[in-house]
Amino acid sequence: MTTVLSPPAPPTAVRPRVVARTGLCAVLAVNAAVVAFLFVRAGFASNALIVLGRLAGLYGALAMAFQLVLVARLPWLDRRIGMDRLTGWHRWTGFTLLWTLLAHVVLIAFGYADGTGVGPVTEILDLAETTEGVLRALVAFVLVLVVGAVSARAARRRLAYETWHFVHLYAYVAVVLAFTHQVAVGTTFTSSSAARAYWYGLWTVALGSVVVGRVALPLWRNRRHRFRVSAVVHESDSVVSVHITGRDLDKLPAQAGQFFLWRFLTRDRWWQANPFSLSAAPDGRGLRLTAKAAGEGSAALRHLKVGTRVFAEGPYGAFTTLHRTRSTSLLIAGGVGVTPIRALLEDLDGHAVVVYRVASERDAVLYDELRDLALAKGADLSLVTGKPVPDKLAPQKLKRMVPDIADRDVFLCGPPPMMNAVLATLDELGVPKQQIHFERFSLAG
Repeated sequence: MTTVLSPPAPPTAVRPRVVARTGLCAVLAVNAAVVAFLFVRAGFASNALIVLGRLAGLYGALAMAFQLVLVARLPWLDRRIGMDRLTGWHRWTGFTLLWTLLAHVVLIAFGYADGTGVGPVTEILDLAETTEGVLRALVAFVLVLVVGAVSARAARRRLAYETWHFVHLYAYVAVVLAFTHQVAVGTTFTSSSAARAYWYGLWTVALGSVVVGRVALPLWRNRRHRFRVSAVVHESDSVVSVHITGRDLDKLPAQAGQFFLWRFLTRDRWWQANPFSLSAAPDGRGLRLTAKAAGEGSAALRHLKVGTRVFAEGPYGAFTTLHRTRSTSLLIAGGVGVTPIRALLEDLDGHAVVVYRVASERDAVLYDELRDLALAKGADLSLVTGKPVPDKLAPQKLKRMVPDIADRDVFLCGPPPMMNAVLATLDELGVPKQQIHFERFSLAG
């Protein structure tokens, strides 16, 4: 298999993640300043509660637009920040949105009710009946409340992903309703042509990002590459590798360590998309994923037929050599988390140490490939077996295995409990955070 090695970035280079994060924060800060300027320029109402309510509504609209950019799966951001971190930012921005919209509704209700002799609830109902766009805004607010409720950790743990995702789709309805409300009654929106141009531009970019990243780009890539299953290999009783072929795969911007959302177009599974990492570095001729039967979706892979059409979304993820800071590396894999680690080992140059943690030797998926690859590349490979307790990757033990660990990039992938334990170990051993690379699979609406 021919692969293109990715040389590590020099230690003095500005980190891609820092560039992307700083750029996002700067764009958000500039837009927040523009919103404040346009708000002041539009003038103030006589009632302080109404003034604060309108300002909260404007920043709620800005947060909603920023939400769309975070979930748009734009390749430039995804490669530098990673879908898991973007999902985390999306979550916290969502709660910010919820509180700003709640403040908007409450302040406006009390502000307009002041001096009218009616309560805030009655005033809101009157506004919904008499003022264009207010009823749509109330519906949007209720939808945001519902989405926020199902996003709470307690509710999220009890819901199937498909149910959670379906409810999240209503957030797009809320966006449209909120925008039409802003067009109809937004004082700042109607105050000047400059304000209208700004808000139309903001929403065009936000909604356009979603259309491009979530719809247009996947459709274009699948039309171009025509993915199909070329082979199904049973690695063990519970693990299967699926080989994918297609057209012009040398033009597909996939890297070792990344994953796709795979949708196999069979009669019973065409509607279900599952995230699986590449288990071999892309070579321009084919792609490979390897999965353990942990649910219905992954278990069904064993029954795929050669020639099955595939709809793939991606590649996604920042778990790549783009973020290297050192010329040597340590790769730590747990269980089936070895799949992106195996692909990365194929792509890395410089000396590498690979630590593969499994319960028993029979659980060591792709171990023969790892061993042969390590031998060919001059890497050190250690298979660590046994129960989680006592921890075989405790600080002292890991330090003995890799004495220069603090001078290496560390790539980590495995089950969440193992990853959390290893991250605590790396922190105790003084490995700088910028040298630690990992991703958690978490998909945002």
